[in-house]
Amino acid sequence: MSFLRVAASRSGFRVFGFCSRLRMTLQNTPDISAKGCSSSCENRSELRWDLRPEQIRQRTEKLMQRIKHAYDSVAVVDVEKVCYENTLQVLAEAKLDYAASRHMLDFPQYVSPCKDVRSASTEANKRLSEFDVEMSMRSDVFHRLVALQERRCTDLFPESRRFLERLIKLGRRNGLHLSADVQKEIKKLSKRISELSIDFNRNVNEENTVLMFSAEELDGLAESYLNSLERTEDGRYRVTLAYPHYFPLMKRCHVPETRRKMEAAFHSRCKEVNTEILEQLIELRAKAAKLLGFSSHANYVLEMNMAKNSSSVSRFLDELYEKLKPVGQKERQYLLSLKQAECQRRGLDFDGRLHAWDLLYYMNQVEQVKFAVDKDKLIEYFPLEVVTEGLLGIYQDLLGLRFHQIQNPHVWHESVKLYTVLNSTTGEEIGRFYLDLHPREGKYGHAACFGLQPGCLGPDGKRTIPVAAMVANFTKPSRNWPSLLQHHEVETFFHEFGHVMHELCSRTRYAEFSGTLVETDFVEVPSQMLENWVWEKEPLRRMSRHYIDGSSIPDSLLDKLIVSRVANTGLMNLRQIMLSKLDQALHTKSSADTVAEFSKHCKEILGIPATPGTNMMASFSHLTGGYDGQYYSYLWSEVYSMDMFFSHFRTKGIINPEVGKEYRRVVLEAGGSVDGVEILKRFLGREPRQDAFFQCKGLANQRLSPRIFFSRDKNQRGG
Repeated sequence: MSFLRVAASRSGFRVFGFCSRLRMTLQNTPDISAKGCSSSCENRSELRWDLRPEQIRQRTEKLMQRIKHAYDSVAVVDVEKVCYENTLQVLAEAKLDYAASRHMLDFPQYVSPCKDVRSASTEANKRLSEFDVEMSMRSDVFHRLVALQERRCTDLFPESRRFLERLIKLGRRNGLHLSADVQKEIKKLSKRISELSIDFNRNVNEENTVLMFSAEELDGLAESYLNSLERTEDGRYRVTLAYPHYFPLMKRCHVPETRRKMEAAFHSRCKEVNTEILEQLIELRAKAAKLLGFSSHANYVLEMNMAKNSSSVSRFLDELYEKLKPVGQKERQYLLSLKQAECQRRGLDFDGRLHAWDLLYYMNQVEQVKFAVDKDKLIEYFPLEVVTEGLLGIYQDLLGLRFHQIQNPHVWHESVKLYTVLNSTTGEEIGRFYLDLHPREGKYGHAACFGLQPGCLGPDGKRTIPVAAMVANFTKPSRNWPSLLQHHEVETFFHEFGHVMHELCSRTRYAEFSGTLVETDFVEVPSQMLENWVWEKEPLRRMSRHYIDGSSIPDSLLDKLIVSRVANTGLMNLRQIMLSKLDQALHTKSSADTVAEFSKHCKEILGIPATPGTNMMASFSHLTGGYDGQYYSYLWSEVYSMDMFFSHFRTKGIINPEVGKEYRRVVLEAGGSVDGVEILKRFLGREPRQDAFFQCKGLANQRLSPRIFFSRDKNQRGG
């Protein structure tokens, strides 16, 4: 599962939220030469990652001055003389300039190896977020846009009309049609919300807890895992809370007390400071929503999504829960039986309960016992270099592209790689992407795609090439061991790179609609669909090779892996339902006790209590990175993604270039210039269905009520 991709600010500027975009024209950019790349595409990657803290501060101030000047020029236009050129075009160019400059200033907070640079970038993000609010509250500009709409211009391109309508809708969502007093209060709340969200994410990124364990306390962990850990002088192992350390330990360590300590630490990250921040955010969001006439923050954010309101989301989650509840109950009983058998075998006390630190461990055993998947053997076939080579080859063949690694690139860390992307037919460069795949201190701790430069038309009518970065935390290679990936990490890689392709393949007129700037409950559809490739033999063979002798994965191991896809279906999806319902509960109230809410939902839905003294919400960055009130989007999107895969790729060939090119043309190139539901209909050639979703989950002959999809109900307002 990927994290936090699109965050739409209340300002109407699509601000940085783990999938953003940027373009910048700079002097003295380091020379870049690309293997296989023509001279016409040299020196076109104009992003700089060597800015010092003072330069970040200076550029931030200059950027704000430049954009304010553009908005001021619109504000002084006589209302009777507004036209496309003096309003919409000026704002479009300003937004491109802003998107083309901002993320060179605020992206380093997530990836820079220098703490001073990260701090300066975080402060720049705060300043720019405050500026976003200021620009979003320009009622003088808003009234010019309304005047332009009232002129009913007939010569606008469809995407230009969509752009105009969007700006006006965002203005109303900022309260620009309300009284000056209400606008003042909304501005104050918006600035505080932005500031708190940035602080929350900074706290998570800078968290650096380390636990020390002896070899005996790590019983059950593979040799490759132990070799990846640093050791102290007394022989103990240093285990961080980064994903490559946390998840293998929780799945494989035989010692319950070790797992308990690890789980408690992981879900106590930033507990004191971020619990307070999140609960403040919930109150502030509720206040802002009420001022704007919405019954809740959830209904406020959902107005811009496919679901439209919280009632549709609630029906969706409730129906899915009722279908998965009995499956989850059976799976819990089976896990409990595995625990009882292990306790007897190891001479441990059996307490008759499943704890939070038991869940991943016994779910992993299900794959071994029921499906006989040998994880220790499987990981040997997924060295990172082989996975990367195979993955890039699959995407190239599928989408009609060619990737070439750029030698000696200008990057933020020596381990980062940069590639140029060419259209395989014309040779035209269509974009560039970075791969930053290993953990380091202060780096963003999950896996995500960051858009860094939009693909759209510039003021001169020429297309700017999009640039994106995939940031992940796969195990680092060591002196004696390569970086070996678990299969779920291969899935994560394939998923996140799907977002990179969405960023690079879009062909929109405006930066506002570039790449993944689509509805939040549609943004996961393309990448979730592409996860299916890592459960099919042909792609798996292309992405795997034994790290020692280069041999292929045996058919017997592949068959067991593919069948194991339905392992723990109930519990994994119940966890997603639990988090989605929890998110809705927090954002349909005016205040909340996040510890109590998390404990309540864990027990009631997942059937496993939260560990006392912990609060997973304090490090749940989705709720401060653009998924507040919208976490359901992962499940909602998966329903559509399965329909796309089974109706086209499964029936016509999963590496069928014709289907892949149609997918690129209809789905990826559209970006956000077309509604998600319309994109689905165009690609499917019909209304979407849910059958494939349940088939993939091993729940054949199930259906969701059609009323929960494509809701056109009005937002719930008032009381």
